[in-house]
Amino acid sequence: MRVKCVICDKIEELVDDTLQAKRLRNRPIHTHMCDECHNRITERTKERLATGDFRFYRSSRSIEDDF
Repeated sequence: MRVKCVICDKIEELVDDTLQAKRLRNRPIHTHMCDECHNRITERTKERLATGDFRFYRSSRSIEDDF
């Protein structure tokens, strides 16, 4: 299955039998993000969390306390 990253428009190939491919086929609202973009967003989020000024607005308080 060919998929396109929603951020960088990079086209990748997914194995048809994986759970991610099934989700993308059955639920069009789900989107694909390549590993490079996912890792970049993860690193930047951790950097913002380390500053102490970053807050999760749509989560429960117990999840925020874990960070």
